[in-house]
Amino acid sequence: MLALSRKINESIMIGHDIEITILEIKGEQVKIGINAPKSVPLYRKEIYMQIQEANKEAVSNDTSPEILSDMF
Repeated sequence: MLALSRKINESIMIGHDIEITILEIKGEQVKIGINAPKSVPLYRKEIYMQIQEANKEAVSNDTSPEILSDMF
């Protein structure tokens, strides 16, 4: 993990087209802005983990041979 210090209105570039800017700091919270192409999905980590878990459950529940044969 790379750890960088930034002040308000300072940015970090990821590659050529993703910019992360520190917008505000209040106590223990930091507000960031992310400028990225629309083709790059952005999620809070807890939401991303929920999506991954839901995908795993969907695959494990729907891949029985009986269900697949019913589909065709």
